Amino acid sequence: MSLRLSVPWRALAAATLCCLPLLGQADDRSMREALQAARAGDWQRVDEAAIADHELAGYVTYHRLRDRLPDVAPRSVLDFIERHADSPLAEWMRGQAIDRYGRAGRHADLLQVAAGEPEGTARRCHYYTALLDRAPAMAAAGGRRLWRVGRSQPEACDTLFDTLRRRGEIGEEQIWERQMLAWQAGQSGLASYLRGLLGSRWHSAQQAMARVQADPDAITRIPDCLGPECRGSGPFFAAAMHDHVRADTAAALEAWRRIAPGLRIAAEHRQTIEHDLIFYSLVRDVRSNRAWVDTTLPQLVSPDLLELRIRTALADRDWRGVLDWIQRMPEATRGDERWQYWRARALEQLGDKAAAERAYAVAAEERSFYGFAAADRLGRPYALNMERNQIDAAYRDRVSRWPAVRRTEALLRINEPGLAASEWYAAVRRASPQDARALGDYARRRGWHAKLVQTTIVGQLWDALEWRFPEAYREDFLTWGRRTGVDPYLLMGIARRESAYNPEAVSPAGARGLMQVMPATATQLARQMGIADPGAYGVLDPQTNIRLGSTYIRDMLERYRGNRLAATAAYNAGPGRVDHWLQSSATEAFDLFVEGIPFRETRHYVQAVLTYRAIFESLANGGSSEGVSMLTPAEKRVRYDGSLLARQ
Repeated sequence: MSLRLSVPWRALAAATLCCLPLLGQADDRSMREALQAARAGDWQRVDEAAIADHELAGYVTYHRLRDRLPDVAPRSVLDFIERHADSPLAEWMRGQAIDRYGRAGRHADLLQVAAGEPEGTARRCHYYTALLDRAPAMAAAGGRRLWRVGRSQPEACDTLFDTLRRRGEIGEEQIWERQMLAWQAGQSGLASYLRGLLGSRWHSAQQAMARVQADPDAITRIPDCLGPECRGSGPFFAAAMHDHVRADTAAALEAWRRIAPGLRIAAEHRQTIEHDLIFYSLVRDVRSNRAWVDTTLPQLVSPDLLELRIRTALADRDWRGVLDWIQRMPEATRGDERWQYWRARALEQLGDKAAAERAYAVAAEERSFYGFAAADRLGRPYALNMERNQIDAAYRDRVSRWPAVRRTEALLRINEPGLAASEWYAAVRRASPQDARALGDYARRRGWHAKLVQTTIVGQLWDALEWRFPEAYREDFLTWGRRTGVDPYLLMGIARRESAYNPEAVSPAGARGLMQVMPATATQLARQMGIADPGAYGVLDPQTNIRLGSTYIRDMLERYRGNRLAATAAYNAGPGRVDHWLQSSATEAFDLFVEGIPFRETRHYVQAVLTYRAIFESLANGGSSEGVSMLTPAEKRVRYDGSLLARQ
C-alpha cells in the first residue's frame, strides 16, 4: 500500500518534489511493462527502443542475461558486472552465475566470475566444488567447514562432500563429529544417516550413544575412550553433556565432576561442556552449583557468561560481587557505560560515594539508557552528542544526479519499492562518510522516513539524531497521544523501535505496521473501540496502526498504574510474562527491574524505547535535553512488585 502522510508532511513532500529532477518519466510506462515482461521471460513484449536510454535499462538486461545462463560466456557476465558495478545488479548477477554454472558443472566458468568465497551455503559449496581440482587444499578446508554442522546442507554440497570423503579429507572422525552435532541439535534423521556411514570400529561408540540417550545418568559409566584411538570421546561427551545439562543441571554437574578428571578430550570440548554448565546453572539459579561456577568461570574467556554472573550478583544484591565480576571483564567491555553505571551503583551501595560519582560521570557521557540514568543520578542534562549536518545547494544538486539516486527515483516511479531500497542502501554502503551524509540529507528532503533511518544505520551516522529520529507521522502521534492520554513521545519511541518507521513492516511472527500490531490484537482492539476490524492489510495503514498501538499501550499503562517501564515490557513480551516477573522477582529500584528482565530482547527493548522517548522530546525541545527526564519521579521510586498491578 502507499505511504499516507499527515497534512504537514504531505505539503513538505510536495514542496520538495518541485525542486527535484523528474527524469525519464516519459519512458516509465514502457520501462514498467518491459520489466514485467522480462521477469516473465516474454521478450516479445519488451520494446527495446523505448527503454534504451532509461536509467533502469540494466534491469531488463539483467533478466535477459540471467535467463541465458549457464549458456553464456563468463566474459559476458563480467562485462555486465563491470558496467553495473555501482548497482546491486552486479552482485546479483555474480550470484546467479555461480548458481547456474555450479549446477551445470561449468567449474572453470564459475571460478572466472567468482570474487572469492561467495555468500550463501549453496554458492559456497559450488565454489569449493569448482576448486576441487584447481586448489584441492583450499577446497578441502572450505568443504570441512561446510560439513561441520548439525543440520542437513543443500543438495549443492553433495558432490563436494562425496569427493572429499573419497579422498579421505572427510573421514570417519569428521563423520562421527557431525553425527554428534546432529544429535545435539535434535536432527535425528541426519544422525541416523551419518551412523550408516561409519564402520564397525565405531560400534562401541554407537552403543554408548544409545545408552546415554536412554538414560542420561549412564554417562558416568561410559568408557572414557570411544572410537579409534579415542578420537570420538570429545565430540561424544560434549553432545551427551549438552543433553544432560538441559535436562537436569544439578545432576549434570555431579556427573561432570565424576568423569572430568579422567577424560582425555580436547580443550575445546571441555570448554564447551563447562560453558553449558555455567550458563544453565546461572539462568536456572541452581544454587548448589554456584561454588563450582565461581571457581570455573574465571578460567573461561567468556564475556557473555561474565555478564550473566554480574546479573545474578545484582539479583542477589551482592554489591561486592558485582564489582569483582565487572573487574574480570575485558577492559574494553567493562568500560561500556552499562558496566560503569553498575560499578557506580555498587560503589554507592558500599559507601564509596566519590568513586561512584566518577563512574557515573563516565557513563553519563554516553547517549543510552544507562548513560541517561547515570546523568539523572548526577543531576545533569543528558549527553545527546548530536551532530547537525548542513549540505550546500551545489552539493545537493550533484547528489540528485548521481546514477544510484536517479535509479532509486525511477524505481519508485514504476512502483518497485523493494528494488529502490536495494539500490539506495547499496549506494549508502559504498559511500564515503561525507557522501553518506549527503544521501541522508536527500532522503530527509524527500520524506523517505524509513529509508532515512536505515541510511543512518547502514552509513553508521549514529550522531545524526534528527535523521535517526525523524518527525515522521508526528501529527498522528500527537493526535492519538492526546485522545488516549498517552505520552506521544512514548508512542514515537515504540514505533521507532518496532519498525524503524517502515509502515509496511511485517515481522516473522506476523506483527504489522509502524507499531507492529498483531492482526488478532487489532481485531480485539477494534471490537473494544467499536470500529470495524481493519484486517491484516488495513492494519498497515499508518493512522489506523498508530490508533491501535496507542490504545494497546494505554491499556498496558492502566494495567501497571501508569508505569512506562512495565507497560513497555508488556508491549514487547506480553502482560502475562510481566505480571509473573513483578510477582516473582520483587525489587525496589527501576534499574534492577530492567536488568532483571529475563528475556534479552525485552530487556533491550525497554531500554531502547525509553531512551528514544527522551531523544524525541529533546529534539522537540530544539535539540536540548534541559528539562527532559527519561523517567518520572514515580517510576524512579516505586517498588517493582505485584503492587504495581492495578488489577489484582
